[in-house]
Amino acid sequence: MYYDTDTIAKAVQNVIKDINDDGQIKVGVSQRHIHLSQEDLETLFGKGYQLTIKKYLMGREYASNEVVTLVGPSLKAIENVRVLGPVRNKTQVEISRTDTFVLKVSPPVRPSGQVEGSEKVVVVGPKGSVYLKEGVIIANRHIHLTPEYATANGIKDNDYVDVEVEGIKPTRFYDVQVRVRDDFNVEMHIDTDDANSAGLKNGAKVKILKKK
Repeated sequence: MYYDTDTIAKAVQNVIKDINDDGQIKVGVSQRHIHLSQEDLETLFGKGYQLTIKKYLMGREYASNEVVTLVGPSLKAIENVRVLGPVRNKTQVEISRTDTFVLKVSPPVRPSGQVEGSEKVVVVGPKGSVYLKEGVIIANRHIHLTPEYATANGIKDNDYVDVEVEGIKPTRFYDVQVRVRDDFNVEMHIDTDDANSAGLKNGAKVKILKKK
C-alpha cells in the first residue's frame, strides 16, 4: 500500500500530539556497570582486546559480554559488573548507594562523564587489574530525549525537570537532568535504589513536569 507524504506527516503529528497529551515516558532501570578506556580494557582483558556485543541499549551504546570485579578498600568485592561499550576516554564506574555499603566507598552523585575528584576502586579482570584513583560515581537521575521529542515538548539539552511517579508508591523526582541527542531513545534512567523506592521496573511510565 502506498502512503503519500501528507499522510505520513499527519501520522507523525498525531503521534507527537499523543505524546504531548500523555506526557509520559518510559523508565530504564540502570544496574551497576562500568565504562572502560581502551588502555584499561587491554590491562584487564589482554593486549588489543575488543569488547563483544551482548545487547544494544541506545544508539551506539551497548552491553558487552565482558564483566569485571570491583574491590573496595575493605577488600569486599562485587562480581560480574557489566562492561558497557563502546570504550571511552576515561574509565567510569556507576554504582548505587546500596553498593557503597558493600565496597565501603563514598562516591559523589554526578552526571556521567564528570569523574574528577570522585571515588577510587580496584577493577579486576581475567588478565589483570586497574587501580582507579578516581572514576566511581553514583549517576544522577537523567532523561534521554530525541531532538524531535524535545522540540515538540519545549525542552532543551541540559534542562532540569521534575518527574512524577504514579502507582502503588507515588512520588516525585526533582531536578532530573535532560540530555538530548539524535541517537537517543525517549527514556528516563534511574538506578536500582531509586527504582525500588518508587516501585518502578523497566518499561514503567512516568510523567515529565517542566519547570515554570
